[in-house]
Formats: sequence, C-alpha cells, structure tokens
Amino acid sequence: MSAPARAYDVGPVTGGGTIEGTIVYRGDVPTKTIIPTKDVEVCGAPREDPLIRVGADQAVESAVVYLVDVATGKPWPETGKPPEIDNVKCRFVPEVQAIPAGPLDVVNTDPVLHNTHGYYGKRTAFNLALPNQGQRIPVELNRAGTVRIDCDAHGWMEGWVYVVDNPYYAITGPDGKFTITDVPPGNYTLVAVQPFTGPIEQPVTVAENKPTSLTIELKK
Repeated sequence: MSAPARAYDVGPVTGGGTIEGTIVYRGDVPTKTIIPTKDVEVCGAPREDPLIRVGADQAVESAVVYLVDVATGKPWPETGKPPEIDNVKCRFVPEVQAIPAGPLDVVNTDPVLHNTHGYYGKRTAFNLALPNQGQRIPVELNRAGTVRIDCDAHGWMEGWVYVVDNPYYAITGPDGKFTITDVPPGNYTLVAVQPFTGPIEQPVTVAENKPTSLTIELKK
C-alpha cells in the first residue's frame, strides 16, 4: 500500500512528449446513503452521494493518473504552499487529490470538533484532533502510496490522498480529461485510479515531441 518515495532527479528533458486522454466509466453508478448523526447544523441533511462521479460521455471526475518508475525528468511544479485537506461542512475538501511525498496541511473550517485520521492501508499515517475552527496542523507523508482519510468524530466522512514520487501525474476534471507534459521519450506504465474502482495499469509509449492519446476505462 505504500513504499518509501523513490529517488527522483530533476534533469533536462530532450524531445519530451505529452500523454493526454480521457478516463471513462461505463457501469452503473452506485451511491451511498449519508445520514449525519451529530452536528447536523453543520453537517446537513441526509443525502445520497455517488461512489464515482461520472458526467457526460461517461467521463470520470477526480480520477488520478500517474506514471510509475520514472527516475529523472522535469522539475516538480511550483505550488507556493503545501497542499491541504480541509474539513468543510463535514466533508473533506478536496475529496481526492494527488500530492508529492512531503508536507500536507490538515485544516478545520468547521465550528465543530473533527478528528482527521489518515491511513496507509491499516497503518496510521496521522491522527489529529482539530477542536477549533480555523485550526491548521502540518503533517508529513513521506511514503508513496494511497492514504485513506476518515474522521473519528463523523464516521461517514472519507477522503483520499495519492502520494506520488515523481511529477508525472494529473487529476481529471469534470470532463474526465488529463494531460501529462514533458515526458522523456520511452516506454512507461501509466496508472489510473479512482477510490471506487481501484487502479488500472496501461502501458504507454511516448515518442519524441509527439502527443500520445489514450482513453482509459475504469472497471469495478
């Protein structure tokens, strides 16, 4: 479920190509029933949440796409501040994200106690009580892998952080599309993952100075 982040070296990319595509899901979209049992003035009324967000043309929103085993290439994107996961109206915002191995800020925007708990598999990555509105606590996620987030105070809350060890990753928007740029020419394994379906691997060949287009179907 996790491994120490592989060493990655920034270096010049000659003739870099682009991987672009669309993530789709053609199956039925199940839902889960959310019934807030406490702090309902903040958490809201009962609702049905989709387990996978599918839009027009079966496009999947918030699917994470990344290349594995890339040892050298383009610089990491400049973000200016650490990524964060926020507790907002008893939901995690963002619900799904991909981040480099390293810092993550855990934030509580709500005026109620949240206990934000992150796991690599069954192993606790962090476990934080946030009783105060506006509270922010930094943590470190130094292992690549999937971190599931829940709230010990509100058991229906769930979020996902995919920790990557190279900058060749993307997350889809409502149109299901992604683009990964400046990829050194060569053969790779691309992983597309969404919490409901799990990961799917796709071999991909990147040609010098050319785009490679893919349509990847997630399946349960």
